[in-house]
Amino acid sequence: MRISHLSLTNYRSYTQLDLELQPGTNVLVGRNGVGKTNVAEAIGYVSTHQSHRVSNDAPLVHFGADQARIRTRVHRGERAVAVDLEINPGKSNRVAINRGAPQRAREGLGLLRSVLFAPEDLQLVNGDPGVRRRFLDDLIVQMRPALGGARSEYDRVLRQRNALLKSARTSGKWTDEHDATLAVWDEHLAVTGARLLNGRLHVLQLLAEPLATAYAHLADANKTASYRYDSAVALAAGQHQDIPSEAELAEAMREALQGQHRLERDRGVTLVGPHRDDVILNLGAAPAKGYASHGETWSLSLALRLASYDVLVADDADEHARPLLILDDVFAELDATRRLRLAALADRAEQVLVTAAVAEDLPDELEGPRFFVQMDEGVSSIGESGG
Repeated sequence: MRISHLSLTNYRSYTQLDLELQPGTNVLVGRNGVGKTNVAEAIGYVSTHQSHRVSNDAPLVHFGADQARIRTRVHRGERAVAVDLEINPGKSNRVAINRGAPQRAREGLGLLRSVLFAPEDLQLVNGDPGVRRRFLDDLIVQMRPALGGARSEYDRVLRQRNALLKSARTSGKWTDEHDATLAVWDEHLAVTGARLLNGRLHVLQLLAEPLATAYAHLADANKTASYRYDSAVALAAGQHQDIPSEAELAEAMREALQGQHRLERDRGVTLVGPHRDDVILNLGAAPAKGYASHGETWSLSLALRLASYDVLVADDADEHARPLLILDDVFAELDATRRLRLAALADRAEQVLVTAAVAEDLPDELEGPRFFVQMDEGVSSIGESGG
């Protein structure tokens, strides 16, 4: 899988960018802060409709503009598809496929698969639970685009349920009408939440073996990388050989919600559901967060991305479906051994996008066309490529 053309309009620091990309490795070189990562982020956004740097769309739009657009031409073997994605903060995002009429953005999910490595990946181990939840959900959406709708629907239901709880708490009075409305939102939340939980547990099951293998390869250590899913829905918590069905998870979530009703009314917020869960990453017997060294944290973060690449490859046997690989400013952070091992992954991808502040940080194996990024008065541009 590869991109032949990328166009950005009012996306972050770019008012207009048109970039032709080649198969194999493409390298963006420029000082920190000139806009290299914005290109990497835009490509990743087409895959997941999420940024790896921010949790909402507003920062993606160039200051003073109302809308950003990302246009790509995606190739899978002999087939090509044009994707035109509109980012409309505060409104619904839209996508046009092969110059068709704009439709719901999630109809464009699945057209491009990518795996992005970035310095922010350290947060997969050290960061808040939301970072790990987003990692899982982004991977789910790439594998099963229909779950992008479940993700959006769950967020919508959660907002409505929280609004009810907050309103009742503010008024200081809980009525029979509140009880009836809460029961409706409980049901919607249980059904949509069960879909997300089922997807997460399936993905975690697929990640387990490649995660342990990748970490052992990167770290040369005797500690085994593993995980445990942490959830207030007891049936979802732990590690699973047999994944509970959506119906079983929905029933377990209904029971968990019922058990928290009084506390939720007191606090004015939903306390049960996938939005509260976490993935506890372990190295050996100890949790990685708070116990792993800096080197172990880097190795585990990279292992998670390597494992996600392996999962996507295994999910589609077509060699032309291999994800596009994005390596955003990571080589300066790695020692020589990890650089070589990460570069070896590039041989498996049809196309690789690499960003670097200093070209000398890149392993020789990643030689390819060079694009030079610069910024003038807050607007980024990319110059002619070199060999």
